Amino acid sequence: KKLLLWEPLIHVVHILCSFTSVQINNSKLFLAVFAAVLGNFNFGYSLVYSSPILPKLKSPDADPRLRMDTEQAAWFGSIYTLGAAAGGLGAMLLNDMIGRKLSIMMSAVPSTVGYVLMGGAVDLWMLHVGRFLTGVAGGMTAASIPVYISEISHKAVRGTVGSCPQITAVFGTLSLYALALVVPWRWLAIAGEVPAVLMVILLVFMPSSPRRLLSLGREQQAEKNLRWLRGNNYDTRSEISEIQHSINTQSKVTLSQLGTPVYYKPIIISVVMRFLQQMTGITPVLVYLEPIFNESKVSLEPKYDAALVGVVRLFSVGLAAILMDKAGRKALLYTSSLLMFASSLTLTMISHTTPCHPDPAPPNTTALDHVGTGSSLGASNPVSPSVIPIISTMVFIFGYAMGWGPITWLLMSEVLPLVARGVASGVCVTVSWLTAFMLTHAFTHMVDRYGLYVPYLLFTVVCVLCLLFNAVCIPETRKRSLEEIENYFRTGRTFTINRSPSVLQSS
Repeated sequence: KKLLLWEPLIHVVHILCSFTSVQINNSKLFLAVFAAVLGNFNFGYSLVYSSPILPKLKSPDADPRLRMDTEQAAWFGSIYTLGAAAGGLGAMLLNDMIGRKLSIMMSAVPSTVGYVLMGGAVDLWMLHVGRFLTGVAGGMTAASIPVYISEISHKAVRGTVGSCPQITAVFGTLSLYALALVVPWRWLAIAGEVPAVLMVILLVFMPSSPRRLLSLGREQQAEKNLRWLRGNNYDTRSEISEIQHSINTQSKVTLSQLGTPVYYKPIIISVVMRFLQQMTGITPVLVYLEPIFNESKVSLEPKYDAALVGVVRLFSVGLAAILMDKAGRKALLYTSSLLMFASSLTLTMISHTTPCHPDPAPPNTTALDHVGTGSSLGASNPVSPSVIPIISTMVFIFGYAMGWGPITWLLMSEVLPLVARGVASGVCVTVSWLTAFMLTHAFTHMVDRYGLYVPYLLFTVVCVLCLLFNAVCIPETRKRSLEEIENYFRTGRTFTINRSPSVLQSS
């Protein structure tokens, strides 16, 4: 009876303790995220480094030892993506061998060496090797940083901080375009070393992933790191228990399991999404943006146009982050596909050349320096081609950054089964970068032979395929739990889980 009298008071105390235990101070978490995403800033910066550099290296005033022809320009633009594929595969091993944080810090080594080689280049091989090494660093950060951020973040803010890598990479791209307006190309390489060095200095003081520490059996260190990330008033026991349970229940997938729909369907969808994402032409457009504007006869100087496109891209990524959980994934993918289709079709029409092939290019010029994009429209109205290319390119970048850019990464993390996520995500990233390499390398040769008309036509066709693939194959995952998404692939076409009356039905 005495215990019954105390029960209401005990219940109130329990509620107050629970309220205190969930008080979270995310200030240190945000600091750790900021330190990590400096690697994404460097990734965005290095990806488009070739855009303002190629016009200078193909100029008659360029150092003869560094002047590039068509093939050399194609390799300089595309070898970054080949390095990124190698870096992504390396990061898959390093993430488990030395941990997420150290993998991110290790990326500063190839990045710094690569920028030193390009900044002090006296021969073409130094430019190519330097670009390849910065690609390796970019692949390592692209594969490691999202994993690190997802594992240190609380579920209440995981969606918000999960968009930081993409936004920071876009901001890095914009910074490169802005600096290129006033900084010589060698100093652009030197400036690229700053975020990598700052990233290493800050990460030294940041905690390792609590999840990885628990998987190594270091529970005390994991609890200490989690408390540092959440604040002193946070009760870590519940979250530690959840992470430990997740680790204990994981098992390796077998080959026979890979033959079931719950595994192979989401893997195929993720791989095709990554392939189509690159086939839209986004990487060659970004890599060769300034040379493309040179050939499009835009009204402003190409370097200013590139900076404007960078601003548009930053705005569209921020807008996508806001709309992703409101409008839904498929709606944004439809919008993205339609915008890219309309803009690439417009670029195809205004870049249509006469059936005859262009005259042979001089030996010391790149394809993008030689091939014209004039048309009958340009001949009759020289003002329109100077305005339409920049507007169409902005719409293309805007459409991509609203849908097929960020959502493919998000969907990949949502639909891939947990037990196969490591290998499957590695396959997706490798397919993505190898596709980007082949398309970026072929882009210059296509322009050299056919003009901008043929690659733009290819991108237009791919945008139609993106539209159809989204309509037929991609499920809407907004407001769906990971369990419901897994049930969708297990049953074929339904999210509803008929397990017990307590489970919410959603279809």
